Amino acid sequence: MSRPGREARRVPARRAPARERAAERLRAAVDEQRAALGEPAWTGPAEADALGRECVRAVLAAMDAGLAPGKEALRAAVTYLLGALAGRAPGKAVEVRVPPYAAVQVIEGPRHTRGTPPNVVETDPVTWIALAAGRAGWAEAVATGKVRASGPRADLSAWLPLLVIDSA
Repeated sequence: MSRPGREARRVPARRAPARERAAERLRAAVDEQRAALGEPAWTGPAEADALGRECVRAVLAAMDAGLAPGKEALRAAVTYLLGALAGRAPGKAVEVRVPPYAAVQVIEGPRHTRGTPPNVVETDPVTWIALAAGRAGWAEAVATGKVRASGPRADLSAWLPLLVIDSA
């Protein structure tokens, strides 16, 4: 019972856990990209790995169709594939950057802690997805300047592709 002149205290709404919110954003990105392709909403598993794979597939399908991938789908595909690289090549010796979306440290070796890392790989989101999905070759991407790789350990060719998705 509240006292006269005093308002009842409001209990803040419970926020969904971060992992749940991330899954909701990933699902929304997948559905948005599928809609742009004229495909129905995703009815597959709601687990992060299945959604990540579908997001990569949908982004590649958009690129194959000559469409610009949706911003959130592109972000989700990039972060999913960077996570896959971190799982396949754990370590802290090489920093892989895909601005403006994400960066990860991977590959065993001397750990970098301050300043500019000695081993850096940087590329744009579309090139990263093409490399990680087996649609582009590492050597050609480096030779054409689509990938900037510096340092003795900054060669990702041994870990690529991460996920092969055939074109439709």
